[in-house]
Amino acid sequence: MNLRQIIIAGVILILSLSGTRALAQLPIGGRFGNIGSGAGGGKDSLQHRKEDTITINFRYLDSSKLYQLDSSILDLGRKLPLRSSWINLGNNGTAARPLVFTPRMQSGWDPGWHAYDLYTFTVDETKMFHTTKPYTELGFFLATRGEQNIDVFHTRNIRPNWNYSFQYRLINAPGTFQNQNTNHNNYRFTSWYQSRNKRYQNFFILTASVLGSSENGGLQNPKDLDSIQYSNQATLPVQLGQNLVQPSGNFFSSKISTGTKYSTATFLMRQQYDLGQKDSIVTDSSVIPLFYPRLRLEHTMAYSTYHYRFFDLAQPPSYALDSAYYADKLGLARIQAVTDSIWRQDNWRNFSNDFSFYTFPDAKNPQQFLKLGATLELLTGNFDTTTKGDLITAHKLNTQNVFAHGEYRNRTRNQKWDIEANGRLYLNGLDAGDYNAYISLKRLISRQVGYFQAGFENANRTPGFVFDRASSFNNDTASQHSGFNKENTTHLFASLERPQHHLLLSASYYLMTNYSYFHDYYKEAQAPVFNILQVSVRKQFTLYRHWKWRTNTTIQQVAGSSPVHVPLIVSINQVGYDGNFGLKNLVLSFGTELRYISPYKADGYSPGVGQFFSQNSTVSQKLPDLTLYLHMRIRSFTAYLRGENVNAIAFAPHGFGFYNNNFVAPNYPSPGLIIRFGFYWGFIN
Repeated sequence: MNLRQIIIAGVILILSLSGTRALAQLPIGGRFGNIGSGAGGGKDSLQHRKEDTITINFRYLDSSKLYQLDSSILDLGRKLPLRSSWINLGNNGTAARPLVFTPRMQSGWDPGWHAYDLYTFTVDETKMFHTTKPYTELGFFLATRGEQNIDVFHTRNIRPNWNYSFQYRLINAPGTFQNQNTNHNNYRFTSWYQSRNKRYQNFFILTASVLGSSENGGLQNPKDLDSIQYSNQATLPVQLGQNLVQPSGNFFSSKISTGTKYSTATFLMRQQYDLGQKDSIVTDSSVIPLFYPRLRLEHTMAYSTYHYRFFDLAQPPSYALDSAYYADKLGLARIQAVTDSIWRQDNWRNFSNDFSFYTFPDAKNPQQFLKLGATLELLTGNFDTTTKGDLITAHKLNTQNVFAHGEYRNRTRNQKWDIEANGRLYLNGLDAGDYNAYISLKRLISRQVGYFQAGFENANRTPGFVFDRASSFNNDTASQHSGFNKENTTHLFASLERPQHHLLLSASYYLMTNYSYFHDYYKEAQAPVFNILQVSVRKQFTLYRHWKWRTNTTIQQVAGSSPVHVPLIVSINQVGYDGNFGLKNLVLSFGTELRYISPYKADGYSPGVGQFFSQNSTVSQKLPDLTLYLHMRIRSFTAYLRGENVNAIAFAPHGFGFYNNNFVAPNYPSPGLIIRFGFYWGFIN
């Protein structure tokens, strides 16, 4: 029995052992933020239920602020990696990128592969829980053509001061077109322990993501979509993996012959010990110990592995076509019309040790502190390339980074000011000279005006290692550069949030220097200075009683000579009914979602190097993306029924059907109609 079969068996066991008592959850923002109440936000009865009451709080590793779980049903993107502000290559689990320009602002070592970041479990977004009762949540989704999504989450407190949680997620999607199947498995385990005297804390996180995606290189000829010869879109000719056997949709099957496999894993343990002031609260029946820290000592140890692989093991009749593609698109003329496979991989290991200390100026305000620390990273890279069986190169890199970092936070006790500042400077090693600095000030002006925030950010960073000659994926041997300069990005931002009016206005300005990018599938370059301005509005309007219109619209403009192409307008809208028709335990939302992307020169995608690249052919939607949705929640049971890409409806040339596909990138069409149904169900065990 393999690991996935064991996990599925575990799901069945949890179902059989779980109770049926409901969990109610409080909302926290998302695609439309906290701009809506009604169906998206009702507080349910978490604070008022007696027998079935459960309290679940969570925090993030680098924050002491406590949050509560989100019960909103408006946005499926909170549950599945299907965000309206992102596009993928036509199938859930394929390479994806955001529509709103978002440069990387993290300095230091970066392996350079981010096309699958949307599907990866990371430490930064890991939640550390505390719960008064064991809680389990199960999610299961089915979609057109056999797509399946499974999500299992469980958390419990072993003791009042010790919690653990476990999460597993599976994405298995055969796809609409040839050689487009995906199979992703994600795992996460956490532990949060605090000593009874509240001086010592231990955090443990283990995350792992095993991502597999077949790569078809896009359609050979986009005009084939309108050809009577290809009334079945699964037979449309593609550029890689042509005529390979289509997957069956069995989630135990993950066969990939031509495609990408990325796997990452991180083991992290953080220990903290506080020195400070003891106190207690005395009640009629007990004494509750309190502790106010003044000095905190912290040690963090992390070990991460990263494996990035692309391979083409295709056999006749696809190998000749694939060889021609590599010769034309990647400049690998030496393999034209041969039968041998292609295998490329970069493997990394990163072992880091960090020591930091905190001081708390106000003992009774843990949200105000100064943190200083230093980190040592030990990096090992293994690179190899195999082509034709007679060209094998392999080498190893051992290096390190040493950097210092600092942070100041202050959320005042009157909740009016929220100040955050942090910085990092690389003193020695592979990325010496890198740095990043960030400062943000947020202020409650008044209840009528709302919250105003302004900030500044600057990053000086080494381009991703994929641009380095040592990488197995570096194909640009004709380029004369001996190494790229460091990228420098300046970011200015401001926002005004008016919760009472369900309104958020925000603006960002980016100044980019030495921006590194790919073009013509595999060629590398750095851009001169250019800038980008973005203005966004997020707002909810009441059309009539329970009928709402929510919009999240961004306008962005590039100035200067730039390889970055962005749509001028990205507008995500939801128009529908939020209510319960007078039924006490029902929360209901139904209506339409409309996404408009203005015409622009959308980035292409190069499977051989695993990168989106700049190109100059305009891609435009035939019609805005249209979805019909019905979302409902009854206590802790949430169900979703959706018809996506309804805009693909057509009556000619194949008669009635859904084949009027939009394009997300050159040669990459979005699928036709997708019917998606699923549920999430929470149990108090």
